[in-house]
Amino acid sequence: MVNEGVSVTFPVRGSSMLPFITGGRDSVILQRPACLKVGDVVLAWADGFHYVVHRIIALDGDKVTLMGDGNIAGVEHCTVADVKALASHVVKPSGRHCDLQSPCRMRAARWWYRLRPIRRYILAIYRRVI
Repeated sequence: MVNEGVSVTFPVRGSSMLPFITGGRDSVILQRPACLKVGDVVLAWADGFHYVVHRIIALDGDKVTLMGDGNIAGVEHCTVADVKALASHVVKPSGRHCDLQSPCRMRAARWWYRLRPIRRYILAIYRRVI
């Protein structure tokens, strides 16, 4: 449906996108990707064996490197053709839509990426509190 230009609401699971997307609770709105850039959250066929909803951390020609916001070190790889959809919004259980492309969200994601050395501790506290 995404290839036909239809936006699709897709429930996510897992904790790899904490704290921005909570698996089992939040959903993402997927759209056809037009122009990919570093910082975009995408649905991709990663490493040739599974789908992930992760953030693009590097683009090198046709090669894409992905990393979940809740991951500490692990990355996945795919090609631009393996990126199936762009996540434009997060839908919270209250029905509120959060724009993943807003300047504020993109700035927060950049800061979160820079916090990788201490992310483990922040996520441990976050998981205990939430």
